[in-house]
Amino acid sequence: MNQQTEFSATGRRKEAVARVSLKPGSGKFTINGRDGNDYLTRDTLFQLATKPLEVTEMAGKVDLTCSAKGGGIAGQAGAIRLAISRALTALNPEFRKTLRMEELLTRDPRAVERKKYGQPKARKRFQYSKR
Repeated sequence: MNQQTEFSATGRRKEAVARVSLKPGSGKFTINGRDGNDYLTRDTLFQLATKPLEVTEMAGKVDLTCSAKGGGIAGQAGAIRLAISRALTALNPEFRKTLRMEELLTRDPRAVERKKYGQPKARKRFQYSKR
């Protein structure tokens, strides 16, 4: 473990950006000044965001303070997950291999496709009329 006591990292997903600061503690998880469970209302999103902690068995050993903005709640959960993974890697470089195998250090490149002209949406077409 490094001599530094606080580690921070940034994660992105869709339009969401999350900054996480991680320090040794009792397992407190705060997002935008609220408890993690209260902020991420769906259980699946909370599990998604905290997966890096479970994989590295650091749940309950570190305190997390997150600031998430932009996008929706699902995008923010994905951004928090990436930021936590990066912060854990900074805390202990040996976690990198474990997190990489679980694909937690890869930024999800999927984003909304732009709308094209002459179409109602990105891929949807107006109904074809032969006559």
